Amino acid sequence: MNGDTLYSIGELARRTGLTVKAIRFYSDRGIVPPTDRNPAGHRLYGLDAVARLDLLRTLRALGLDLPTIRRVVNREISLPEVAAAHAEALAAQIRVLRLRHAVLTAVAKRGSTPEEMDLMHQLARLSEDERRRLIGDFLDTAFGGLEANAGFAGIMRSMTPELPDDPEAEQVEAWVELAELSQDPDFRAGVRRMAEHHVAERAQGDTAVLRRDSTAMVRDQVGPALATGIDPVSPQADPVVAAVTAQYAQVFGCVDDVDLRRRLLARLETANDPRRELYLRLLSVINGWPAPESLTEVLDWFIQALRARISG
Repeated sequence: MNGDTLYSIGELARRTGLTVKAIRFYSDRGIVPPTDRNPAGHRLYGLDAVARLDLLRTLRALGLDLPTIRRVVNREISLPEVAAAHAEALAAQIRVLRLRHAVLTAVAKRGSTPEEMDLMHQLARLSEDERRRLIGDFLDTAFGGLEANAGFAGIMRSMTPELPDDPEAEQVEAWVELAELSQDPDFRAGVRRMAEHHVAERAQGDTAVLRRDSTAMVRDQVGPALATGIDPVSPQADPVVAAVTAQYAQVFGCVDDVDLRRRLLARLETANDPRRELYLRLLSVINGWPAPESLTEVLDWFIQALRARISG
């Protein structure tokens, strides 16, 4: 013996706060081996046993398994290596828990059926590649064949959700809702119609003049009318409607007649699909962008005004 202080298993238990049974269990598994035995054959432990047990309690509290702990305290693997691997495993578990939390939160909010919950769970669990394929299919349906026209390659990129590696619950929930929306055949058809209208406008209009599409024209003219409370079917709205249709006719080199107004009305009715605005709002949540400007109010106002004048 080297004269170092030795502790019986009972003394070690009192010093560490662990039970005799627990220390014996860890000792039998080679995590805290005895330093010696007394004449009666009882185990004796040195000061290093106290340090090992303190480390063991910390590692167990962090969720490490006993075989890994044994390798750490025996210096078969380094603590930083174990910490890094365990942190990575915990990060994966946290991502899974966030996905589950987001799905359950969405189910609770929306009153989903079991079938809807199952679909949401499947969507939330998609890998990054699977998410890209799902959205890529939607964008191909909406813009396929149009990419070379009117900057659609950039528009497609701007409509692509990028869920972070470590998303917040609201981002996961927004992703699930956006993924469901992107699979709606009617919504897909509507986005395709908007894209085709946009291409037609760009092909027909003077691109030196046409900096923005028809919805931007409406927004600029209708905003002041909304602010002053003008009724869209009242005579006071006539100058607003005339200003928009005249600008539209000028850009496209057309006569401001009923046919042009019907074409503009169809364009704006397609653009005013609430699902389009929902998609953009969900996209901003997922990508961490500022919330998009809502055009619903101005489009509702102008569509009502234009319909009244066409039918009248």
